[in-house]
Amino acid sequence: MKIERSYDYDVLTMVWLASVKVTHDFLSEEDTEFYHGKIPHDYMPHLEFYAIKNENGNPCAFIGLSTEMIEMLFVHPDAIGKGYGRTLLQFAIKNKGLRKVDVNEQNQRALKFYQKHGFSITGRDNTDSEGKPYPILHLAL
Repeated sequence: MKIERSYDYDVLTMVWLASVKVTHDFLSEEDTEFYHGKIPHDYMPHLEFYAIKNENGNPCAFIGLSTEMIEMLFVHPDAIGKGYGRTLLQFAIKNKGLRKVDVNEQNQRALKFYQKHGFSITGRDNTDSEGKPYPILHLAL
């Protein structure tokens, strides 16, 4: 799997939305739309993105990184379970030296994924960064 730097926020946002609809069933429809509007304009410009393309040449998974941590990791539903997430996570750890990530407490699938790869819970916030009632777990290797 080839990891490439990506600047195509529109395509990455489409992958994000498809993934969130499957993995974030705890979000209200209104909040999904709220974040959908913020992702490409407020969050993405401040991060480095790397993506993996599927056999058709379309990005199917991506990771967003700050200088301090893994900020987001999303895999298109059609690509879940094919190793894309693991490959991107290992890239962030080995190539970028990142060892921290936050996850929604309600997203047990993501929590288990990170724990499987050696991350442990180091803290918890009652709300997300927007002050919404979605608790955040802080994880570290």
